[in-house]
Amino acid sequence: MNILLIEDDKRISDFVLKGLQENGFNVHLSDNGVNAREHILSSEWDIILMDIMLPDIDGVELVKLIRYKKKNTPIIMLSALGDPEDKVNALDSGADDYLVKPFHFKELISRINALVRRTKLNYDKEQNIHQCGDITINTDEHKVLVNNKTIDLSPREYKLLLFLVENKNKVMPRTQILNNVWGINYDNNTNVVDVYISYLRNKMNLTSATLQTIVGTGYMLKDS
Repeated sequence: MNILLIEDDKRISDFVLKGLQENGFNVHLSDNGVNAREHILSSEWDIILMDIMLPDIDGVELVKLIRYKKKNTPIIMLSALGDPEDKVNALDSGADDYLVKPFHFKELISRINALVRRTKLNYDKEQNIHQCGDITINTDEHKVLVNNKTIDLSPREYKLLLFLVENKNKVMPRTQILNNVWGINYDNNTNVVDVYISYLRNKMNLTSATLQTIVGTGYMLKDS
C-alpha cells in the first residue's frame, strides 16, 4: 500500500513514518503543501494522511483541490485542531476521516485499514467485481484472475465460472447449470457440464475441495 504523508512537524512525521514502515506500508513524506500537491497530481496513492496547518497551502484547501481534480483517494486528516467545527469543515471539504493529535498509533492503523476496506468494497461494487476465495472476476472487462494471475477462458467456460461464483457455497444441480449456461432447451442427458467443469479445474488448478462434485446432483464452488 502506497501512502502519502503530508506533515511539516518533523517530530510527528518521524513518528508516523517509522510506525507505518514497521507495519509494512510504503510511505512518501511531503513537508509542505506545494510539494504534496505535485505528488498528488502526478502519482496514484492508496491513502493520504494530511495535516491541516501546513506552512504554505492550508490542508483543507488541498483536500478541496484533490476532490476538484476528481481524485477519490481516501484522505485522513491529522490535526491538533479538535473543535467540532474544524472536523466538520474538513469532512465537508472532502476528507474521509479526522484524527486529533496526539493519537495512539494503533488507532491510526485501524482507521487506515477500515478506510481502505470500505474504499475497496465500494470500488468492487462499481467495477462489478465478483470474488470467491482466490478467484476474482471483473465482469466489466470479462477478466478472470486466480491469485492475481490472469486465466484465459473460452466464453462458455467464463459463463459457467461466473454462474458458479454468483452462486458460491450453493449446490447447483446439473439441470440448473444447463438452463442458465447453455439454455433451457438444452438436452439434460448430456455430459457437457461435467466436461466443462473438468476444463475449469484444469485451467484454474481448482481442487475437488474448492469445486466440489455433489454426487447425483451437480456441483458447488466453495468460498474458502
